[in-house]
Amino acid sequence: MNAFVFSLAVFVLASAVATALFRDVLSSIIVFGAYSLGMAILYTFLLAPDVAMTEAAIGAGVTTLLLLLTIARTTRPATDGLLERIHLPAVAVVGAFVLVLCVAVLPEMYAIGGTETPVWSNPDVTQHYIQETYEQTGVQNAVTSVLAAYRGFDTFGEAVVVFAAGVSTLLVLKREVFA
Repeated sequence: MNAFVFSLAVFVLASAVATALFRDVLSSIIVFGAYSLGMAILYTFLLAPDVAMTEAAIGAGVTTLLLLLTIARTTRPATDGLLERIHLPAVAVVGAFVLVLCVAVLPEMYAIGGTETPVWSNPDVTQHYIQETYEQTGVQNAVTSVLAAYRGFDTFGEAVVVFAAGVSTLLVLKREVFA
């Protein structure tokens, strides 16, 4: 595994754990935004730009902004520190679960771009998209053509969700400005 991907995965895991452990709401929101941004970068590295853009827009952008606006409109309880009492049995159960997932999933993961991946189990379909996509859609990038042409309704639905989140954020911001 690439050192960058490994360090990014460690960052994402650490920020997810920190989000759950921090008792200060503002700290949790900020770390959650960093987690979402880390996931967006990881998705970009894994060659899933549509998922990365959605994660960056919704996870790191809109959700973080709405959570920050929510705590700005409410009171924040004072805490003695960032970490209060940690429930050790719960941490042990979550740690065991993560360990079981790592033992079960990591050996079965395929290398990025490897020919042993399930997508190659039906080479006729794969080769059709690779060879015919430009003729049928006029788009040179096979992934973009699949998203824009072959999965157009799904992509349109994702765009509607992102648009609705953006409009909602603007409405909340407008209320905040004029309130």
